[in-house]
Amino acid sequence: MGASFSVLFLGPIGSLGSNGSNGSNGSLALQAKPSLGDLPESCVALLLVNLDPLEICKLARLNRAFRGASLADFVWESKLPSNYEALVREVLGELPGNLGKREIYARLCRANSLDGGTKKVWLHKSTGGVCMSIASKGLAITGIDDRRYWNHIPTDESRFCTVAYLQQIWWFEVDGEVEFPFPMGTYSLFFRLQLGRASKRFGRRICTTEHVHGWDIKPVQFQLWTSDGQHAASKCFVSETGKWNYYHVGDFVVDNPNLTTKIKFSMTQIDCTHTKGGLCLDSVVIYPSEFKERLKRF
Repeated sequence: MGASFSVLFLGPIGSLGSNGSNGSNGSLALQAKPSLGDLPESCVALLLVNLDPLEICKLARLNRAFRGASLADFVWESKLPSNYEALVREVLGELPGNLGKREIYARLCRANSLDGGTKKVWLHKSTGGVCMSIASKGLAITGIDDRRYWNHIPTDESRFCTVAYLQQIWWFEVDGEVEFPFPMGTYSLFFRLQLGRASKRFGRRICTTEHVHGWDIKPVQFQLWTSDGQHAASKCFVSETGKWNYYHVGDFVVDNPNLTTKIKFSMTQIDCTHTKGGLCLDSVVIYPSEFKERLKRF
């Protein structure tokens, strides 16, 4: 019984059959091609460190090498604020010592509650910038305990599930302060306000404006002060009804992330020649100034 054997030589020129011819009938080219999965995790990690967090998470789904590289501590440490350890102590408290930087980043990106739930702090998922929101219940509002003037009303339009609603008042004044280890950078402070009281009827949003008055006579004054001597002020009319707007108070700069920054802020309309009412006050928000144009009302 005769038998014939073909010998395959795998190389850059393809396969050679038993008769020495290149590309003979029946011969197979079994050239192995490299893929992304062949990249060492250390090389992939050096690539990922240059991307933003959302891009890293997307690429982690490609294959095992990218997923392993996306867990590297040095990749996520580069996305965390420089003073992230102070943030962890302030926001999360004590954490297990073996917790990876990726998990720390993920936990800081959640809306973490402080001061009995009157403040929420989180990292912006794409940039790692610190954001903060202070509820109306965390502010000093003149007359808030007198139901003739103010009421706290439940709503699903606030991250705190409640807003302060002003029916009518002569002296309008809201003050607040916060002390927090903000990372280095420039920040913008806003009041989140709405003229009119929103509700739902038959599943549709409606806004009652029967109490809205007095805001077109004199402008509202906003101010902020920081513990290192910065001051900003602005004035504007509160005019648009039925829509939440962010009213820009001013900006402040943090130069030393190792120190706690104290900020005081206020919103006033204290001209007692007329009353004003029909205003919903949700919160005060602090964002990195790169988001200012997205939020700014005027």
